[in-house]
Amino acid sequence: MSENYSDYTISFNYEQRLAEYDIKGSIAHSRMLAKQNIISDSDNEKIINGLNIVLDEIQSEKIKWNKDLEDIHMNIEFRLTELIGDTGAKLHTARSRNDQISLDMRMYVKDLNNQAINLLIKLVNTLINLAEDNISFILPGYTHLQRAQPILLSHHLLAYAEMFYRDINRFHESFERVDVMPLGSGALAGLPYNLDREFVSKQLGFAKVSNNSIDAVSDRDFILDYNYSSSVTMMHISRLCEELIIWSTDEFGFIKLSKEFTTWSSIMPQKRNPDFAELARGKTGRVYGNLFALFTILKGLPLAYNRDMQEDKEGFFDTADTINSTLDILVSMIGTTQFNKQNMLDAVNNSYILATDIADYLVSKSVPFRKAHEIVSKMTDYCLDNNKYFHQLTIDEFKKFSSDFEIDIFEINPINSINNRNTVGGTSELQVKNSILDIKSRIKSIATKYA
Repeated sequence: MSENYSDYTISFNYEQRLAEYDIKGSIAHSRMLAKQNIISDSDNEKIINGLNIVLDEIQSEKIKWNKDLEDIHMNIEFRLTELIGDTGAKLHTARSRNDQISLDMRMYVKDLNNQAINLLIKLVNTLINLAEDNISFILPGYTHLQRAQPILLSHHLLAYAEMFYRDINRFHESFERVDVMPLGSGALAGLPYNLDREFVSKQLGFAKVSNNSIDAVSDRDFILDYNYSSSVTMMHISRLCEELIIWSTDEFGFIKLSKEFTTWSSIMPQKRNPDFAELARGKTGRVYGNLFALFTILKGLPLAYNRDMQEDKEGFFDTADTINSTLDILVSMIGTTQFNKQNMLDAVNNSYILATDIADYLVSKSVPFRKAHEIVSKMTDYCLDNNKYFHQLTIDEFKKFSSDFEIDIFEINPINSINNRNTVGGTSELQVKNSILDIKSRIKSIATKYA
């Protein structure tokens, strides 16, 4: 085979991040072989000592990878045999590269789920801290990007905390599904040796062993799980970044992003662009793409292992790098964001955002809601035509639209509107404080599992 053709099948160049997992799995496998008298104790000792030397060479980047050996498994085994002789070749007894790569990937994905959970815990805690620090700030709540009702900034921030808390649970569920030890499945049919799979599972910290050897070597659902969890998280990140971008414009002026997370325009010296937030929003698409690429790879594969499955890694590795770096940056970007209380309050006051409250006021006076809605709609048109806001109307102007308006109509204001919405999960200050206590408790509970 020509050099150009052989390059088509190699994978060691992007599999190197799995090397430490491969050695860890090999050490557990060797110990099991010795325990079961499949190899001698002295052979086991030589193999483990040799593997530790190979690990040191990998960590110090002294190992010489040989592309003719295609993958990391063969490279590590070749180097081990160079170091300890033919004893190194005994390591591959009772295993296949099919169950070996499944083991490596499962160990790696377990760690990635753990990393994502811990980064998300930091992000949720950052949002909680911001909510506490800005507990009483008022801003417009939006629907259809139109000012809708007044809310507390803390309530808005906690909405994202809830999203990211759900993401934590998704990665937690992903962790539980990947926590299955496949080694001992062989190429697909199991192995004709007296293996102790439970021993290997405990050595490597798995919760259980796989139930079906065919499924064990052909399953990549655990990568789909991680990619899906990452995609949902990136979607939530993108939504948050979209708001940061909008809120940082001169038109809104609700926030000021730290200079560390903005860049100067190359030609317009007055502009600082929210590049980090925009890149996070843009990187969401590549994570989606990696998920659908793997779906496409797997959709037509017969059982058991097929070489197509080598293509499960590059996009997956890209997703892992993207989600981890994005979460790390977002924690710092959110934590250093400054909120402009006055601009947010001005946006509330210079609007018709209390229209629903006025309609509810009329309902409290026994006006049917549909009728109340019609009355306030006409009032809004009147205000727009006369360049006024509701709080600038006189009682006589109110009564032009309904005789049910009384002087107590002027008790309707943004803070009363907010605190009247005191249903569980609502935007009142009391409910927001309760929500903060609740999510703190939930985060503390899950954090103890992944500390």
